Amino acid sequence: MASLCAQNDNNSTPTSEPLITDRPDATESPSTVAPGFIQVETGGFYESFEEGGVKNETFTYNTTLVRLGLLDNLELRIGWDFVEGQTSVNGNKLNDVTSGFNPLLFGTKIGITDEKGWLPEIGLLGHLYLPFMASTDYRPETTGVDFRFSFAHTLSEKSSLSYNLGAQWRDDSPEAAYIYTLSYGYSISEKLGAYVELYGDFPEDNKANHLWDAGLTYLLSNNVQLDATVGSSITDGQDILISGGISFRLPTK
Repeated sequence: MASLCAQNDNNSTPTSEPLITDRPDATESPSTVAPGFIQVETGGFYESFEEGGVKNETFTYNTTLVRLGLLDNLELRIGWDFVEGQTSVNGNKLNDVTSGFNPLLFGTKIGITDEKGWLPEIGLLGHLYLPFMASTDYRPETTGVDFRFSFAHTLSEKSSLSYNLGAQWRDDSPEAAYIYTLSYGYSISEKLGAYVELYGDFPEDNKANHLWDAGLTYLLSNNVQLDATVGSSITDGQDILISGGISFRLPTK
């Protein structure tokens, strides 16, 4: 998520400022990891949806994203999730449990411009989702692609507004799904932050999906952050989302 603090000054060093993460919300920040550093963002989440007596539950035990700073405005991104799915009918769990790795995420983030007055900080992200790295239960036939522009405004010393706009081609669909996010963050203290978010997509061949979530972040230090999130969907598709995780930054030299 975008920083809840005021913008960094030009004389600051990466470790003198709190790390800026791309979790726990769906909104990706426009900020890149500084060169010479690696940032690991990991956690797990649970989601469920029940309709007509059929309940689908998903447990994601590993949502690891590794971000490597290459240049002042360029980072490399690699991510991999381990997922388990369970279906119940009228309270009776079925035996067809699915489990395994999702396609490997491989991508980059480019910082386009810093925030200047009313103009936001802007970044561009792009990812490939490689099917040959996925387990059988979650392996699509084609490579997935997404991109998004990320924007962030500092509203005050304690608050910020961030949003993403982009598109994705996933799950073997030739049709695009246009994605959006909007997140408001507030710094309760120097260490504790809160956010609320609206996000979703508009598939070309299906109805729109709209969801919300809210959560807390806690800085153990400038280089380590904990997070917790709860959410649900506004349209059909998700009754509850519960998530927790940790992010940390390390020098590569």
